[in-house]
Amino acid sequence: MRFRILGPLEVGGAGGPGSDSGGSGNLTPRAAKIRVVLAALLVRANEIVSVDTLIDELWGEEPPRTATTTLQVYVSQLRKLLDEADAEYGRDALVTRAPGYELRLDPAQLDLTVFQELYERGQERMERREYEAAARLQRQALALWRGPLLSDTPHGPLLDGTAVRMTEVRTAALEQRIRADLHLGRQQALIGELQSVVAEFPLREEFFAHLMVALYRSGRQADALQVFSRLRRGLVEELGIDPGLELQTLHRQILGGDPELLRPTSDGGVAEGPGADRARISVSGAVPGPGAPEGPEAPAAHRSVVELPAADRLFTGREEELGALGALLAAPGGRIVVLSGQVGVGKTALATEAAHRAGERFPGGRVLIRMRPDAHEGREGMDGPAAAARIARLYGAEGALPGDARELRDLLRGLTGGRRMLVVLDSVDRADQVEPLAAALPEARFLVTCRRVPLGLDGRVFLLDVPAPREARRLLVAARRGTDAPDEAEAAEIADLCGQLPLALRAAARAEPCAAARFRGAPGRLAELDAVAPGFLDRLATAYEDIGSTRQREFRLLGLLPEGPFGTESAAAVLGTDAAGARAAVAELVAAGLVREELPGAGRPACYRLSEPLRLLAADRLAAHEPADSVRSATARLCAAYEKELRESSGQVDGAQSLEWPARQRPAFVTMVRQAARSGLWEQTVRLADALTGLLETLAAWDDWESCHRLALDAAHQLGDLPAQARLLRSLGDRAWQRRELPAAAELYERALLAADIASDLLERSRALTGLADLRLDAGAVDGAAALLSPALDAAAQDPRARFEALRVMGLLAVECGRPATAEEHFGQCLSAAVVLGDARLESYARRRLAALRAPAPDCSEVRPGVWRLRPAA
Repeated sequence: MRFRILGPLEVGGAGGPGSDSGGSGNLTPRAAKIRVVLAALLVRANEIVSVDTLIDELWGEEPPRTATTTLQVYVSQLRKLLDEADAEYGRDALVTRAPGYELRLDPAQLDLTVFQELYERGQERMERREYEAAARLQRQALALWRGPLLSDTPHGPLLDGTAVRMTEVRTAALEQRIRADLHLGRQQALIGELQSVVAEFPLREEFFAHLMVALYRSGRQADALQVFSRLRRGLVEELGIDPGLELQTLHRQILGGDPELLRPTSDGGVAEGPGADRARISVSGAVPGPGAPEGPEAPAAHRSVVELPAADRLFTGREEELGALGALLAAPGGRIVVLSGQVGVGKTALATEAAHRAGERFPGGRVLIRMRPDAHEGREGMDGPAAAARIARLYGAEGALPGDARELRDLLRGLTGGRRMLVVLDSVDRADQVEPLAAALPEARFLVTCRRVPLGLDGRVFLLDVPAPREARRLLVAARRGTDAPDEAEAAEIADLCGQLPLALRAAARAEPCAAARFRGAPGRLAELDAVAPGFLDRLATAYEDIGSTRQREFRLLGLLPEGPFGTESAAAVLGTDAAGARAAVAELVAAGLVREELPGAGRPACYRLSEPLRLLAADRLAAHEPADSVRSATARLCAAYEKELRESSGQVDGAQSLEWPARQRPAFVTMVRQAARSGLWEQTVRLADALTGLLETLAAWDDWESCHRLALDAAHQLGDLPAQARLLRSLGDRAWQRRELPAAAELYERALLAADIASDLLERSRALTGLADLRLDAGAVDGAAALLSPALDAAAQDPRARFEALRVMGLLAVECGRPATAEEHFGQCLSAAVVLGDARLESYARRRLAALRAPAPDCSEVRPGVWRLRPAA
């Protein structure tokens, strides 16, 4: 079995596309949707692709109601195709693994993985200056491309992102292959290719630099200078900027006839001579040769400093983010890139990894400076001048440093040789920590990490979110290989506790092997987190202490919110303010990195989220610092807000509109019922459970339905509220009836009837009688059912919904007794009641029942809306 996606999608078995044996055997699916599913599984081969991801890829934001079932059909068809391609192993290659599917392949079966392996090997050889091998490997890698990735397959978010990323990698492979060929003295053969390449990439300066060097080495100095003029003219006209410093330096070298540019490295791949290990023009491959002057006076010998934390062996994933950061740093006008995100999201780790990978683009060096004080590490904070002084010392400055900004800039330019360098400023709070450095190093690129974007800092902002759960789990598993590695379930549990935050995950991965198992026994979730990720809580506490007392209180109150996303109305309720005040407060907490903002999606508004560690911290600080009456008042306001949201969404539930947002919020609603009950807010407990009934029934959330209504029933007893008791008992009876727990249903309906009679509640009396009649009809006791239905209908005179229910059972009774005309009358009255209610679901049921009288189904009957009962076999 072979798969090719570097171009049009191709699938082949023995002798098929991509196999060594040639011949036919092309099994590429023709249906576009099946190609999309296969393509998504291929770009993430040997990883689980969730059902949600596949649905997004297939249908975007408007999937059909049958999306999951249709996807299963596509997967089944794919398995048949794989079986045809490889009768022995093909079908087993596509496995179902929660929460989706995984396509298991050997690396050699997919051209994408072959390309990536060749590209990485070529990179390694390039770093070792084995230019012949590097050029050969990159040439082999590029030969696998037959066009744009999956050019004949529709792209959704996953395929789109992969296509962009792989196009960037392909371009990098091309650039490395050309640079290796230049090192080997193949300039004349490259000129024609490079002229086509610069036309394809009119803003990629490195390709123009390669063309200039190739022309110059071929004795065409004037043509090389003309290339530079053409590029500069294009950049000025299109973007209003000049070429970068490296290209300008190369232009001056060619203009001055620098003989060093004429000297490629030797065929062995190592530059000869004492100057070979010094700085070089990284885009052209030119290096100083024998006789190059040594010592601090030589321009070519400027120190290239790499002062970065060691590469993190636990770093994994984040490829899309790294690609985006690299593109921002390479883009014209991208002098300052601001990497912002909540505390613990992995800004420093990502910036460090990006700096390690960016070596070729920054010949002047790469430096990381930590700007924020850290008492745990005994580190003082730095301002802009202190950071500039630190860089000057790293580059060899001795003695007293100039205090004047211009003199400092001249010193730094002299020390760095005016070459492009990368400065990572970690944990910046203010713009004035960056501006003096930016002025002193005009050729440098700055990668700034911060929780909030400093006011007045002019840069391109990249907002970093938590990694996907799959990436988070993979980090934990990769860090604990062997017997200490957590299994998939344990890794998921730890990742959830850590809120998918990389800082917490790394702490967990570095902890003692027993910590992962120990956390389950810790007293309380916060203690669990401290057990599994030692030291991480101290980081969170520091971020909390950094904000003012007003914001601290707002953060604490947000700890009352249930786990999961929350909106402005919920925040306003718990904070005791209006929507505008809540937005302002939450925006400040987002800026401080303590709250994460989520983008709006299909069926839901913009919302926010407290990661699990921060939610635990907020709840802990709430218990320690907030008065009990304040907590109780905030909880009551929050219950009222959730009840309002539930009642507003009930029309959507009844109208069979999108349930995505209410369904996502169900755990939060259930949590609030429990929280209200724990707080002794009896009235709010009853009202919330009442409002939640329709959603829980629609979602068939049986356990939540029972637990919430049992809590509400206890609250109703505390209040002495008999109508509420009758209502809740009857609802629990409905649940038991639907679960076919018939003795329990009978007991609950009887208790509901008793409470309704004592309270003189005619509405609940009608509903309880109808429930009991339904049970007797189930048992074949038609006379008993008939005796209950007449008083049920009388009691329902003032309520169309209760009247509908009584008439429904009367219609079923007439059908059971062989009286179709009477059944038609009752179901017709059901239809009238549904129209009065404006309930499309009940109206559809009544119409289906009337149609069934004319053409009854032989084997089943719809006894309640959406509930079908099989007829016993004859």
